[in-house]
Amino acid sequence: MLVCGEPSGDALGAQLMAGLKQLAGDRIHFTGVGGLAMAREGLKSLYPLDTTAVMGLREVVPAIPAILRRVKQAVAFAVATKPDAVVVIDSPDFTHRVARGIKKRDPSIPTVDYVAPQVWASRAYRAKAMAGYFDLVLALFPFEVPFFEKFGLKAAFVGHPVIERAGKVTGGKALRARLGVASDAPLLALLPGSRTSEIRFILPVFYGAVQLLAGIIPGLVTVLPTVPHVAARVRAATAEWPTPLHILEDEADKYAAFDAADVALAASGTVTAELALAHTPMVVGYKVGGLTYFLSKFLMTVKYITLINILLGREAVPEFLQSRATPENLALALGRLFSDAGAGAAQVAAMKEFSAALGEGSEAPSLRAARVLLDFVEKN
Repeated sequence: MLVCGEPSGDALGAQLMAGLKQLAGDRIHFTGVGGLAMAREGLKSLYPLDTTAVMGLREVVPAIPAILRRVKQAVAFAVATKPDAVVVIDSPDFTHRVARGIKKRDPSIPTVDYVAPQVWASRAYRAKAMAGYFDLVLALFPFEVPFFEKFGLKAAFVGHPVIERAGKVTGGKALRARLGVASDAPLLALLPGSRTSEIRFILPVFYGAVQLLAGIIPGLVTVLPTVPHVAARVRAATAEWPTPLHILEDEADKYAAFDAADVALAASGTVTAELALAHTPMVVGYKVGGLTYFLSKFLMTVKYITLINILLGREAVPEFLQSRATPENLALALGRLFSDAGAGAAQVAAMKEFSAALGEGSEAPSLRAARVLLDFVEKN
C-alpha cells in the first residue's frame, strides 16, 4: 500500500512502483493513495490528492477536517486489507498521521517512510517519535542513515529518485517550434509550485519580477509548467501577464520546458533538484504566510532552503526567502543569468557536483529502493 499527499510524492511513488514491477513482475499488487503518475503505473487511488495538497497555516487550518477524514479513510483501509507493507511518501504532516494511525490500530502491519522529513534540518526530536511508528526509512541521502539509527530507527540509503528524471529533459527545440518561440528568443521557465497556497503567495511576486525583467530583456517569453489540480487557478492568476506566456500541463512538456529555457525562476521544492539535473540556471524565491514563517524561524537549523545549496553547503543558486523574495531582487538575479554567461556556467558546474552527491551514475535510486523494500517485506 502506497500513500502520498501531493504531486511531488505522486511522481516519486510512480517511480517506486515501476521499480517494484521491474523486480517482482505480476507478483505485486498496489493499493493506496496517489495521483495521475501513480495511476499510470496501475494504482486506483482511494481518493484524489486535492484535499491533502495544501501548505501553510492559513490554508491547512480550514482543510483540517477534510484531511483528518482522509487519514481515517486510509488507516481503515490498511487495517481492513492488511497489506504486506505500507509505504508513505513525503508530505509528513499528512502521511505520518496515516502511519501513526495504522500502528495504533494494528502494530503488525509494517510501515515504511520514503522521503523522510528533513528532521536533521528542523525539529530533530521528531526522529525519536518516528521510531515509534515506522519500521524502516528509505533514506535519500547517505548522512540520514546514521542520523536515524541513533534514534533507534532502521534506515537504508537508496539515493534520490529525482536523478532518474534527468533523461526526460529533452525536446526543447521541438517545444519552442510548437509554441512559436524563436530559437534565439530569451525564454524564462516559471515554476511557482503545485500547492494552492504557493500559487497565492508566490505567483504575484513572480509576476512583478517578470514585469521588471521584461523591461531589461527585450523579447522575453515565459513558459509555466503546472499540474492539473491548480491549472485553473494558475490561468486565472496569469490572465494579464507582462510577456507572452505559455502554460503547460503535460509532464513531458514540463521537462521539454526545462530543456528549452535559458533560465528558470522557481519556488523551493523538488523542482529545483529537477532543474539542477537539467542544468538549467535558476533563481529561487519562496514565500509563505506570515505566521507560518514566524514559527518556522525558531525551528530551522539549516542555512539554506534549496536542496542544491543545502547539499553543497554554499549558495550555488541564488535564493530569496520571505521578505527578500521581492520582484526587484528576483529580477536582478535573473537579469544577471541572462546577461552573464559566466554566472550560468558557474551554476552548471555546481549542478554537476550536486548530481554526483545524489548518486547519479550508480543503480537507479527507485530500483534500489524497490530492492530494499522487497527484501524488507520478504524478511517480515
